[in-house]
Amino acid sequence: MRRLFTAAASAVLLAACGGGDGEARQQAPAAGAPVETRPPNAPDQKPAVEGQTRAPRMKANVAYQVATYAEGLDHPWGLAFLPDGRLLVTERPGRLRIVGADGKLSQPVSGVPAVDARDQGGLLGIAIDPKFAETGLVYLAYAEPRQGGNGTAVARGRLAGNALTEVKVIFRMQPTLDSTKHFGGRLVFDRQGRLYVTLGERSILEGRRQAQDLASDFGKVVRITPDGAPAQGNPFVGRQGARPEIFSYGHRNILSAALHPETGELWEVEHGARGGDELNIVRAGKDYGWPTITYGVEYSGKPIGEGITRKDGMEQPIYYWDPVIAPAGMAFYTADAFPAWKGSLFVGALAGKHVARLTLDGEKVVGEERLFTELGERIRDVIVGPDGALYLATDNTQGRVLKVTPK
Repeated sequence: MRRLFTAAASAVLLAACGGGDGEARQQAPAAGAPVETRPPNAPDQKPAVEGQTRAPRMKANVAYQVATYAEGLDHPWGLAFLPDGRLLVTERPGRLRIVGADGKLSQPVSGVPAVDARDQGGLLGIAIDPKFAETGLVYLAYAEPRQGGNGTAVARGRLAGNALTEVKVIFRMQPTLDSTKHFGGRLVFDRQGRLYVTLGERSILEGRRQAQDLASDFGKVVRITPDGAPAQGNPFVGRQGARPEIFSYGHRNILSAALHPETGELWEVEHGARGGDELNIVRAGKDYGWPTITYGVEYSGKPIGEGITRKDGMEQPIYYWDPVIAPAGMAFYTADAFPAWKGSLFVGALAGKHVARLTLDGEKVVGEERLFTELGERIRDVIVGPDGALYLATDNTQGRVLKVTPK
């Protein structure tokens, strides 16, 4: 069953009920004022360049409607459309589902590897082979249980009916660590057919320090071939003591990643601690600073490390949020269904319970709009469908896939 509701109707309902989540209850800022009105967690920190945070509110004035496309999902995590229009959905407890054009869920797809589904772990990102019509291959990222702990892994299998066959693990994060947090797990193919895998630094101090260690996969973006080998041209191939799959380093926990539609570069948004969610353009061999530099503080309120926000040789984010929105899932909008949204970057927010629509001018964020606050939902993934609609995954035990279309 697909329940349909419009932005206007939801706003009326929200007002009648006394508001939804805390962010939706806030008075909207005036046009041109920053969309973020809460005080920062790190008030003494200043952006490195003008416009790096608290972009002005920039509304597109788009009328939309939201329908429930699929429901009955337990913490849906990743969404990916097949060439025939069916939708694949990963559920964090370890299930892969197929959603038909009628919104009906399949039974769990067989052949999915066992996952460590504690806390933030489980079945995570998904990607379809660019040559799926020839190969039938689907790629899954997940928290893999191992002797001595766990780690992020990537497996691929051939989709045949409601089963994955010929399943093979092609990549395993090294080393193994017993932590239930910060697995990363987004998968993105580039235009040359290479696979980017985003990896967290596992949160605990033993893992955090390894974000700067090229002998560890923690806190890295790695780039591999479809078979799992380090991609040709990776920046640290041949360097003694460095893992050849590493593409960039100094990341915290990347849960959002997408290719820029014009440049083909990988953009990502990663979680900060208290403050410091970052939007970065991922470039070969670059150090993105964690935990040496960051726009945020420890959850205790104390400084992170030396409490610095910039250092020579370390990249600045092109944009950051303080307080955090807890980003998860992102997509560039290039379709025709919403002309006013064309060129925008959409970023799902878990804690924020909205989708941030960023207006870009090249590599600069010049405006921000917070959409779908009326839903009161943690948004885990955001993708653009082949029909130009926006599809959102809601993060809870009664999770749904929502379809956003013009009103």
